[in-house]
Amino acid sequence: MTTSTDTTAAMTGSDAQGVTDALVDWVVASQYRPLPPEVQHHVRRLLVDYMAAVVPGSTTDVARAVAGHVASTYGTTGNTATAIGLGQTSAPGAALLNGTSAHSLEVDDGYTPGSVHPSSVCFPAVLAAAEVRGSDTETTLVALAVALETVSRLAAAGHPTTWRNHFHNTPLAGVVGAACGVAVLHRLDADRLHDALGVAASHAGGLFAFLGKNAEVKRVHPGKAARDAIASVELAAAGVTGPRSILETPHGYIDAFAADGFSTETLLDGLGERWVVLDSYVKPYPSCRHLHGPIDAVLALRAEHGIAADDVARVDVATYTVASHHASTLVDSLLDAQMSIPFAVATALTHDEVGLTEFGPAVRSDEKIRDLVNRVHVVADEQADADYPVLRTAVVTVTLTDGREVVERIPVPYGEPGNPVTDEEMNAKFVRLAAPVVGGGAAGRLAAQLWAFESLDVVARVDQACRGDA
Repeated sequence: MTTSTDTTAAMTGSDAQGVTDALVDWVVASQYRPLPPEVQHHVRRLLVDYMAAVVPGSTTDVARAVAGHVASTYGTTGNTATAIGLGQTSAPGAALLNGTSAHSLEVDDGYTPGSVHPSSVCFPAVLAAAEVRGSDTETTLVALAVALETVSRLAAAGHPTTWRNHFHNTPLAGVVGAACGVAVLHRLDADRLHDALGVAASHAGGLFAFLGKNAEVKRVHPGKAARDAIASVELAAAGVTGPRSILETPHGYIDAFAADGFSTETLLDGLGERWVVLDSYVKPYPSCRHLHGPIDAVLALRAEHGIAADDVARVDVATYTVASHHASTLVDSLLDAQMSIPFAVATALTHDEVGLTEFGPAVRSDEKIRDLVNRVHVVADEQADADYPVLRTAVVTVTLTDGREVVERIPVPYGEPGNPVTDEEMNAKFVRLAAPVVGGGAAGRLAAQLWAFESLDVVARVDQACRGDA
């Protein structure tokens, strides 16, 4: 698959005539096609992972703040959807809260070529719209697959140009892709889908200014995009028009966000035949994905050489440029720690497990950890840049106090399709993250029900368990 870094495929919107038509035709046709079994299984797998993020995420301060906003602003007239931890509200309100919760603890899945978190936008939008419309699970699975596939491909087609233009790909591509999934539930025809995508693209955005600023708006990015995807489809269905061919039209998506760096081949090659969403990754650690390679490297070095934090004089991390920007040593907040390679390295050198506790306030305030954070140095590496985004290479060199150096190279972090988390490990992740909120027994039962996905009622059962009603 051609990536967005291939200059031969890079183009402006004016060079990409017909790309929106091709995407629209595929989405409309997908409404009437069964999913391949492996895609259906993968969507169920991602559903379990999504809820593993939402359940603990719903207890965070930012999710509670958004829940208060939803409760006071979004009504419950007519058919409603489930906002986890809050109860019933309108579909846009549920999507806003659930998308925020999904991204609140940095445990949500992603797609490496697009540097994007598809599930934290697609599941909130599609599940909320499906609840309101009374959709069956088979149609909902198709809608989810279409949304996930579109977000993955669209983000990858523009990355890293979109990133260089300071945009966060999750809400940027997410609102357009999630709208495609919601459109499947509404059975929109091609004309109305063009309108919906035209409206959705006007909602696209999300700035990277949060990085290093302890700005919790990052957590809200997927929720906002999920909410706006529902609104875009509902407005189009009601007759509101949007500009056609929104991807390539002058002043459209490509011109605005990825001019001279968009790959139509990445978006369209094999569309409908090869599902790139099967290559999504799952996070084993609650942090930005760019931190996972260095964490894996440190854990491997500890296992092989038996080194301890007191043995370390200096750590050098060489990685791709996008990741190298995550080099802040200021880690007073959870968000700052989850975005910091130096902190991730320090906590992995010190603790046997790298979980939520290891990113918590007690660890962040530990003077030994803070001292170790300042001994970690992150640089961009030319070879890692050449490998990215096909690989997320991290080379960690630990200089010990006795002068020895030990080195570990991680080309593919744990959780990528080339180094996957098994279904059993996925189940364990859900139970591990959900149990502190709903209890161990309830977490096990809910995991089984999510895997089965026999009814959309499972969403309400998750909410009831979170609120102590189960």
